[in-house]
Amino acid sequence: MVHLTYQIVEHDGGWAYRVNGVYSEAFPTHAQARNAAKVAAAEQMQPGHTEVIEYEDENGHWHVETAPGGDRPETDIKDQP
Repeated sequence: MVHLTYQIVEHDGGWAYRVNGVYSEAFPTHAQARNAAKVAAAEQMQPGHTEVIEYEDENGHWHVETAPGGDRPETDIKDQP
């Protein structure tokens, strides 16, 4: 199972959370960034609907796959000391 860590960090003159190197918007306070990370992490774990997806790869080949709605990552939040 995939595991995602939401890390609370200083960013762009405020606070943000970072997941896999991608930053959220900046929040004025640490508490606001932490609350936003809690919401995002909880939403990430919610199951969805199983759906068939189609996509084109970098070589121009099309693929059809089934994306299971229950295949959700585990999440946690890592805060700066």
